Amino acid sequence: MTFKILITLSILLSFSACKKTQDTEVETEIEETTSQNLSEKSIAQLKYVEYALDVKTEKAIEDWAEYFQLETHINNVKKGDLGFFYDNDKNIKTLLRDLKKDIPEAVNSDATLARISALETHLYKLKSLANLESTSKDELLLTIKDFLISFSNFNFQMNQKIEADGINIAKP
Repeated sequence: MTFKILITLSILLSFSACKKTQDTEVETEIEETTSQNLSEKSIAQLKYVEYALDVKTEKAIEDWAEYFQLETHINNVKKGDLGFFYDNDKNIKTLLRDLKKDIPEAVNSDATLARISALETHLYKLKSLANLESTSKDELLLTIKDFLISFSNFNFQMNQKIEADGINIAKP
């Protein structure tokens, strides 16, 4: 009788020991897939429509320092440099607050403010994922793509505002 109990305990012990070695192998595989090594090449391969500023729009916003500061950070992201997003809460909040506050009248509209809000949302999402060690490279690239698209749409909206203001419709 005690022999049967001893055999049963031995079998249970061997099964529980096998499971522990499998868990460590799974953890190792997960760590390898969460690498965030981003390169300029991998970001350049992202497919999206990038709108540049029109000459008239550039002239209208030439004194908007916050926009050009944001554009500098966008260019750094395109190079794979996410340093701006690491432990930089105060500067990010200040930049976004001043970006909204100092909009030139030529491009100031509800649609432009909506694009700034969308850009802000994607910026905070990128910041949070860039600071997580468990973020996969694909997930981070997708978030970078969304962030770049939101900036491109912001540029497009400013171009549309300047173009719409330049149209003079003759009233009969």
